[in-house]
Amino acid sequence: MINLGVANERLRLSTQLLVGVAVALLTGCVRYTGIEHADRELTVPATVEDTHYDAWPDSAWWQSYQDPVLNDLIEHALRDNPSIQVAEARLRAARAAGQFVDSKLKPRIEAGFDSKWQRFTEHGMAPGFVGGHHDTDNRLALDFNYELDLFGRNRALSAGTAAQIEAQQAATHTARVAITSAVARAYFALAKFCADEEVIGATLAQRARILELVKARVALGVDSNVELRQAEGAIPRIQSEREKVVERIALLRDALSKLAVVPFAATTGIHPQLGKLAPPQLPAVIPSDFISRRADVMAARWRVESTLKGIEAVKAEFYPSVNLAAFAGFSALGLGALLESGSQIYGIAPAIRLPIFDADRLRAKLKFVNAQTDVAIAEYNDTLISAMGDVVHAVISIRALEQRATAQRAAQAAAESAYDLALQRFKAGLTGYLTVLATEGEVLTERRAATSLKARAYELDVALKRALGGGYAADAVIARR
Repeated sequence: MINLGVANERLRLSTQLLVGVAVALLTGCVRYTGIEHADRELTVPATVEDTHYDAWPDSAWWQSYQDPVLNDLIEHALRDNPSIQVAEARLRAARAAGQFVDSKLKPRIEAGFDSKWQRFTEHGMAPGFVGGHHDTDNRLALDFNYELDLFGRNRALSAGTAAQIEAQQAATHTARVAITSAVARAYFALAKFCADEEVIGATLAQRARILELVKARVALGVDSNVELRQAEGAIPRIQSEREKVVERIALLRDALSKLAVVPFAATTGIHPQLGKLAPPQLPAVIPSDFISRRADVMAARWRVESTLKGIEAVKAEFYPSVNLAAFAGFSALGLGALLESGSQIYGIAPAIRLPIFDADRLRAKLKFVNAQTDVAIAEYNDTLISAMGDVVHAVISIRALEQRATAQRAAQAAAESAYDLALQRFKAGLTGYLTVLATEGEVLTERRAATSLKARAYELDVALKRALGGGYAADAVIARR
């Protein structure tokens, strides 16, 4: 039988000896003094615009537009878009890597059977009765191995991979926000060009009516063939403009089909109406500390955390590593005696390793991970600055749009009034067709400008929601830290 008391006592004595040796050798090991990372993380300024915010985007922010077609397109995109599938696959890979690294913190027990057939030498350590004979050397045992993480190397590696998992989880949300906002932007751009097509269609109908009026005036001798040719030529020009808009509509429908991963035929019937969509709810004020909750900012911050843990792990390699190994089982020549009591084996095999001279391998490795940390910090700072710029730009553009919309409404009202007067005077024979054509062109320009500004409002609303993280639930991530 295995004497467990003796084995435990020997294990305790061996562990004490190893720890004593480790302490004695620490003064002679390779040192990492003088190696540090250089960069420092930026902090978010006190505010970007104001100090209160009451419209943080929901995780399903696109539903606020109350458009079932848009909702359906985004649901398809979130389920089937390859960019999101790539991000989710990377997240699964990061989690698997984390499980692998975490396993180093736990003991490992293996059961094994080894059998080796050989001819035993007559001049070696084999028993004399087997010298010159052929037989099998068999071993059936349990092997135990455990690394004492005295200096925290494995714990640092585990924390580093946990940070990588959080970073990839945030990156997955960044991909989702990028796809959903791209779908929404393309959808509202399509709505804008559909509205343009309607404006141009109405203009064509109006020009057709004017052409009939000109023909009647020519028949009465009020106008000449010059006005008739002008009226006839105005129609092909606006038809050419309409074809450009139709082409743009087809391209946007194709873009939507690719983003949402649906057949192009499924988008050919999509005809969004800007007037039927719920108006965007623009926030009044935005505190800048919310910017740090953006998924890409959080991902960059977690990457910094991972590299910092990597530094801790490499620093721990400068200290001794202590491994405990033990085994218990049976060993015998030939299978017949393998399970007999006399074939029992057991033992412990503690080991300690201390770097004394390694030709600066560890110092170079530490310099490398410190440089990686500098890169991660610089990327975090760049991401933070970019995020702040995205929010500021969106807010500035939204506020400028309000002024532009006010001015455009006044300009359109004046153009519509001038066109109505010119058309009345033309019908009464008080003005020529060129005046009608000129005022009509101004009306067409202002009507299309109105649709452009309305579509721009939705575009900026999407941009602001994306700039604020698209509803990323960063609180849950921080709580898991």
